Amino acid sequence: MHNCTAHNDCIATALAEAESICAARDLRFTDIRRNVLELVWTNHGPIKAYDILKRLDSRIAAIKPPTVYRALDFLVENGLVHKLDSLNAFAGCSHPLKHSECYFLICESCGEAKECCNADLSELILRIAREIKFQVHHTTLEISGECEECHNP
Repeated sequence: MHNCTAHNDCIATALAEAESICAARDLRFTDIRRNVLELVWTNHGPIKAYDILKRLDSRIAAIKPPTVYRALDFLVENGLVHKLDSLNAFAGCSHPLKHSECYFLICESCGEAKECCNADLSELILRIAREIKFQVHHTTLEISGECEECHNP
């Protein structure tokens, strides 16, 4: 579902954007945060915190789950990573800090998640919320189905 042809470039871009955002906000982009972000971007698909922990454990001795969760919380709070609640997993954000128009198409067969953006859909959700006087704090739309590769093998 993801048409990446230069995956190492994706990872490098994500790390560079994270460094830039953290520097602009005067935030520490620690080695743990960097390693967690790199692992989130490793395969473009959603990854669970414990899978990150297992991969980090081979790099960093005796790392504990709270350390990974704190790093993920930091990355989500600063717009670098999305949390996919339906999968209890995390996915890298291809355009940090611009989450208001994002939604995800999640393939039930291969597990890949495609980040999509649509200003019209976002505006429709906000308009409906305003009509019923609902205050929106956060929106993550997750649509499950089957990608073309899995549907037509």
